[in-house]
Amino acid sequence: MSTDPIGSFALVLHSHLPYVLLHGRSPHGTDWLTEAASETYLPLLDALYGLVDSGCSPKITIGITPVLAEQLADPTFVYEFQTYLQAKIDAASVDEEAFTAQELPRQAELAAWWREHYQKTLGRFRRRYGKSIIGAFKELQDAGHIEIMTSGATHGYSPLLCQDTSIQAQVKQGVRTYKRHFGKDPRGYWLPECAYRPRYVWSYPAYPPGSEPIPYLRKGVEEFLGENGLKYFIVESHLLRGGQAGGVYADRFAALKNLWSQFQDQYLIEDSEKTQYTPYWVNTQGKAAEPVAVFARDPETGGQVWSAASGYPGDEWYLEFHKKHVPGNHRYWRISGANVDLGDKLDYEPQKAAERTRAHAEHFVWMVKDTLRKHLERCGTPGVICAPYDTELFGHWWFEGVDWLTEAIRLMSADPEIQLTTCGDYLEANPPNQVVSLPEGSWGEGGFHWIWFNQQTYWSWELVYDAELCMRRLAQEYGKRDDTARVLAQAARELLLLQSSDWQFNISSNTSVDYGHARIKEHYGSFKRLEAMVGDVASGRTVTEEDWDFLAYCEERDPLFPDIDPNWYAGLEVPAE
Repeated sequence: MSTDPIGSFALVLHSHLPYVLLHGRSPHGTDWLTEAASETYLPLLDALYGLVDSGCSPKITIGITPVLAEQLADPTFVYEFQTYLQAKIDAASVDEEAFTAQELPRQAELAAWWREHYQKTLGRFRRRYGKSIIGAFKELQDAGHIEIMTSGATHGYSPLLCQDTSIQAQVKQGVRTYKRHFGKDPRGYWLPECAYRPRYVWSYPAYPPGSEPIPYLRKGVEEFLGENGLKYFIVESHLLRGGQAGGVYADRFAALKNLWSQFQDQYLIEDSEKTQYTPYWVNTQGKAAEPVAVFARDPETGGQVWSAASGYPGDEWYLEFHKKHVPGNHRYWRISGANVDLGDKLDYEPQKAAERTRAHAEHFVWMVKDTLRKHLERCGTPGVICAPYDTELFGHWWFEGVDWLTEAIRLMSADPEIQLTTCGDYLEANPPNQVVSLPEGSWGEGGFHWIWFNQQTYWSWELVYDAELCMRRLAQEYGKRDDTARVLAQAARELLLLQSSDWQFNISSNTSVDYGHARIKEHYGSFKRLEAMVGDVASGRTVTEEDWDFLAYCEERDPLFPDIDPNWYAGLEVPAE
């Protein structure tokens, strides 16, 4: 067997949660964040530090969105997280006593197992990581073991924002927040929802009656990345291959179909065959520009990790996610098999689950090698598998996923035929030699915008677009004034929070419809009141004490991005030509 690498493997984990601190607690609010931290972020750190301690550099790429970084670094989170973990410890102790009294020794043993699990988590958070999740990830990056990507400030859905200045602000705040937390320039940028839009003449699809916009030339998303020193992003494989991403969902909604038509008339699908196993330069300008590369998700290996129906997470020995013991919400059952009712679930056995993670890791490494070998035979040159997943899949949705990940990385690190790499390192060592243009689309159903733009969410885009246009006007008129700076900065924060793609996703997926509605209305209402305050301050009109109190309330409730610059909304640094 050859000892030369047959290809490279670039694992990418995308970590994101919307801004939920001080916006409720349970089920949607701060507990959303503390649960993700306890079930995913801390276990992932444990896994990465464990690999490093054993002499294995994991070389994975981790996206941490700016809005998530701001929350994890907030003192409020540090307090809430420790409180949450102690509550989980206490609940497990109560369960242990109850199960013992009921003469259920197996369940009592599992309750003790959960108690010890959360005690260890709390101890590591306080001692090993110094109560700083962001600091721990930074330390790993500084030592060269991982690469951290940035993203849009609040995960705004770039293709549907109506002003290029909004995309400019999302990107610039994303870069600025990254530098503040990680002390260096980012190389990679996670496109929110993997949503991309090329350069073309565009008009926004949601607007109040009588105010239909005039179509205008929009810049490609990659142009904003290149202007801000970013080197690469990631898309779904169907975008790289140039397929029509609209699917059947464009036909469901006239405005969505109109969006697709606007793009389709101006995009020429390329004839050249492209592969997801190599990066490409992206350019939709038709002239020289800052080079930005694209990696594409590999669907061949991805399904084994994503799918609960046919992939690893659906194994009968793994922890059942949906069945929880009230009141502590600890889980004591395993999946038990396909289509097994919740009432018929069998007891969880951690040792059996551990055996399955090892077997599944071995199978995955075999799949990676088989895929890379086939690419090498077909193309004659080694390729790279880009394997992006939501970080929350591991540990949260799939409890054993972090252990599986650890074993898979360990096996690949020891295999001379596989080269573990971060996306940025691979790009530096293997710069692309082809330039491509990409169609519009995302990772969502149908590959286009339907999940975020549909009958249920149309109204939300009317509010977003109104706020975008108002913010541009405010920045142009008052952005250079000292007296309006404080109010204008908070208005910009409220706009960024309003633009979060999570709210439309929550509505369309029926995961938290009321919460999505409430957050959209809350940030839009705050923005409009602050907009009026800016005008009052600038004109010298009396601003009531109640209004100043409201501003202070907004600043306390939404204190993220202390370095925001409202002038980003006044105009493009590099206009479209």
